Amino acid sequence: MVFCADPSNGNLGHAERIFNYIQNPGLFVYNIMIKAFAKKGIFRKCLMLFNKLREDGLWPDNFTYPFVLKAIGCLGEVLEAEKLHGFVMKTGLESDTYVCNSLIDMYAELGQMDVMRKLFDEMPERDVVSWNVLISGYVKRRRFEDAIDVFCCMREESYLRPNEPTVVSTLSACAALKCLELGKEIHCYVRDRLELSSIIGSALLDMYCKCGCLSVARKIFDEIPHKNVICWTSMVSGYVNYGELDKARELFERSPVRDVVLWTAMINGYVQFNHFDEAVALFQEMQIQRVRPDKFVLVALLTGCAQMGALEQGTWIHGYIDEKGIPVDAVVGTSLIEMYSKCGCIEKALRIFCGLREKDTATWTSIICGLAMNGKTSKALELFSKMKQVEAIPDEVTFIGVLSACSHGGLVEEGREFFNSMTSIYNIEPKLEHYGCLIDLLGRAGQLDEAEELIKKIVNANNEIIVPLYGSLLSACRTYKNVQMGERVAEQLVKIESRDSSVHTLLAHIYASAGRWVDVNRVRREMKDLGVKKVPGCSSIEVDGIVHEFLVGNPSCPEMREIYSMLGRMVKPLFNSEENEMEREETGAMNG
Repeated sequence: MVFCADPSNGNLGHAERIFNYIQNPGLFVYNIMIKAFAKKGIFRKCLMLFNKLREDGLWPDNFTYPFVLKAIGCLGEVLEAEKLHGFVMKTGLESDTYVCNSLIDMYAELGQMDVMRKLFDEMPERDVVSWNVLISGYVKRRRFEDAIDVFCCMREESYLRPNEPTVVSTLSACAALKCLELGKEIHCYVRDRLELSSIIGSALLDMYCKCGCLSVARKIFDEIPHKNVICWTSMVSGYVNYGELDKARELFERSPVRDVVLWTAMINGYVQFNHFDEAVALFQEMQIQRVRPDKFVLVALLTGCAQMGALEQGTWIHGYIDEKGIPVDAVVGTSLIEMYSKCGCIEKALRIFCGLREKDTATWTSIICGLAMNGKTSKALELFSKMKQVEAIPDEVTFIGVLSACSHGGLVEEGREFFNSMTSIYNIEPKLEHYGCLIDLLGRAGQLDEAEELIKKIVNANNEIIVPLYGSLLSACRTYKNVQMGERVAEQLVKIESRDSSVHTLLAHIYASAGRWVDVNRVRREMKDLGVKKVPGCSSIEVDGIVHEFLVGNPSCPEMREIYSMLGRMVKPLFNSEENEMEREETGAMNG
């Protein structure tokens, strides 16, 4: 039975059958089976055996408890944890270091951080595992400052030396906080006291990469004698995060082992930096290599499809998800909703949303923003109301969708209320995007004075906020032909960003709408004198699964001759109409 219960090469089913044949199993036999189930992650059977053990009149020992405590922590059973903790105290094993370390680890898994710390502080004796469990517990719960404080206390108060698990957990905290100085100290300690294993190496790589020290990270990478796939992934991810895709791909190709995480890192990098064709090509190579993609690869690709408006590719990925039986959970569902929304297929997005069993804040936000983007104001606000009813908490992105919906629908009063509720109810500080939506809403409704006053009242506003807000107001001035305010706003914008072509162009349009052609020509001369050039427009279209991009004035597309020929045939009949003749005369006047 001992051989069969071995998690590495045994047969747990056979071990369980042997156990069931034993008439009166002793504590040793129970402990073997409890450990085997815990190692395999079959936690419910751990608890079942523990209860049976007690029913048989046996008393657990310090070998039994750690595996049962592990099972309870992983299952998230808070009440069971409290019961078992009480039983440990009754049996007098709370002072046992091995058992107490397991209790600390269990409470960390359950998120009971105060109980975890109290147990640690009251321990009569601590070994290095005690410190490690506390540090890793804080790291698991993203309390990185606390993790670093414990590490510093360990160095000051304890005679125990940090070992590999101590170093790895603390480096994770350093990476999250970008605490480079402590990371360097730990690196020196590793050099002097420990061996540069692949586990420590990957932790150092991650820390240096996240702190922006890619050259140091690469030096460590090259020094690691036996690199595992985590080392390769850490270095590739480091290059990806800083946009060095060529170096990332070179390492990716050299990696002797590529797991799904490494493939995901490289594909995600291409998507992140708008190299969508390379991302798709790499995904196809991944399939050829028979690496089964997980949901994160598909989410990255769907994100790329959403950014590019590549509906055909996105629909194919959706079909692939269905064909391979990949569960459409909240994460995958949200990506599908976003892709279909941005590609204009809002009804498909709604169907996916309604079919999801689990919906998190991101899911609600995605459909609300998608509806707003596609002009479905009433439906967007209806779903926002339902979101609050089910007690899903909106975030700052949700309010961008809500305010955008109000702007599209011209719902000024509702927009004001939603904007004010951000701070009064949800404690969300409005950002540029929120102010932009409200300014746009007021501008569309013709309430330009209120919009201008709102911009003036923004506290701690810098140029990054002021410029786009005044730009939105300037656009509204053009719509309502408010030349006086337009001149005032444009003057302020020119002082801040004199080389922004959109400011000059909008002001020229405002003058043109008022028939002030002399001023139009003056603005254009100023643009020429300042060397301001209009940013060329860019558009894209997907044909047969390939996304083609077009820049104004850039004839690099190989089919450009055929495109111009077709445009000529389409436009020619239009230029014969009287209306078009009038437009040409007006254009001539503007250019005059």
